[in-house]
Amino acid sequence: MLVAFEASGLLRFAALLFTWPLYAAFYYLISQSLGCKILIFVGFAGLKVSEIESVARAVLPKFYLDDLDEETWRVFSGFGRKVVVTSSPRIMVEPFLTRHLGADEVIGTEIEVNKFGRATGFVKVPAGVLVGLQKRIAVKAAFGDEAPTVGIGRERCERSFMALCKESYMAPVTPTAKEPAANNSIPRPVPVIFHDGRLVPRPTPLVALLILLWIPFGVTLAALRISLGLLLPMSVMHRATALFGGRLIVKNNPRRHPARPGVLFVCTHRTLLDPVVLSTILRRKVQAVTYSISRLSEILSPIPTVRLNRDRDLDAANIRNLLAKGDVVVCPEGTTCREPFLLRFSSLFAELSDQIVPVAMNYRATLFHGTTARGWKAMDPIFFFMDPKPVYEVTFLDQLAPELTCSGGKNPHEVANHVQRILADTLGFQCTNFTRKVKYMMLAGNDGTVPPASSSTSSESRLARLFGVFQRS
Repeated sequence: MLVAFEASGLLRFAALLFTWPLYAAFYYLISQSLGCKILIFVGFAGLKVSEIESVARAVLPKFYLDDLDEETWRVFSGFGRKVVVTSSPRIMVEPFLTRHLGADEVIGTEIEVNKFGRATGFVKVPAGVLVGLQKRIAVKAAFGDEAPTVGIGRERCERSFMALCKESYMAPVTPTAKEPAANNSIPRPVPVIFHDGRLVPRPTPLVALLILLWIPFGVTLAALRISLGLLLPMSVMHRATALFGGRLIVKNNPRRHPARPGVLFVCTHRTLLDPVVLSTILRRKVQAVTYSISRLSEILSPIPTVRLNRDRDLDAANIRNLLAKGDVVVCPEGTTCREPFLLRFSSLFAELSDQIVPVAMNYRATLFHGTTARGWKAMDPIFFFMDPKPVYEVTFLDQLAPELTCSGGKNPHEVANHVQRILADTLGFQCTNFTRKVKYMMLAGNDGTVPPASSSTSSESRLARLFGVFQRS
């Protein structure tokens, strides 16, 4: 389901959902192998292999890690050579298994690829789908005459390959979350710090049906929310937010700041709506500086936005000009992060003002993520406002004491690191040294810069992107 939605679009997502009863009938009553082949054909046929690999690298690890059973991980991580044999297409699971679980070898179902780099929808023969006897053959080929020390499986049909192992364990079908072991020598899986994709919940058949049913209402709701944001004054925006399903949880209501302008609100970055939410709470428009958002997001923004150029001197001059006119909000991480981690803070803000107010922001979505690294960024505000019940938690911290700013003799990097640390402590997050460039290189293979719209872009390509609105989003 995830590959269909993220790599192809809504039509394939719906087709895969409607194919599920046929898959279930074949898988549980006739042939597991044939059931898997049906899903692979509907989900993969015609897709670029590069798109499947991108989803496997950027989207799937989050869901796989959530599905990891604690006890099974303890057994798995306690051995030297770790080989995973799975009926899932290898192209889907290998990035997660090698990067996050430390698997040494991944043996899975291999899909056919044509000369144009697209999946045909069929699996390679003679191995086919690795279930039952085929999985036993794959294990035998991987280990030869040497019997594996331990075999771990979930289903009864996997006992055919587990019989080759010296010991075997049946993992629970439903993962159980348990307290970490007191023994600190047991390694933890590599955490998922960056992940992409539009869907928040795992798209089980029931959830996928609910998503399809919600989308027409969600598009209407998004249009209404965006229209109200552009038409209503900021002083009443908080009431409209609650009226249309949004929720704002504000802690430490902001005090009245000094009369002189130039307060710099330094926020954690969860979505592109962070500055808008701040303005909604303050009930006045606060100027926002942005790193790289789409032109559509700038047009739909109810507050003034100024795009930074990544030229430190020029950006500093622009922000100083804004501070001379009024308050400014900045997100020094430079990009969003969905997990409980804070990226490295740019120290530029610390050089520009001694009136620094840290603001800890956190966001919870129900159905859709309002950010993307590998998809079409113009759809970010649409997906954000399509979510039925977005929740923002905003905590205002006290303005930094003068002795903690550059005017008090602190180094800009010290100020930035201090602000990052107190915001992380407030949210219960962990500080990292990762940057925007690291995130986009991991998820999308680029530096995350949104190029300006080209005047030479044809109307045909724009229409194609419009009708492919849910493709790669």
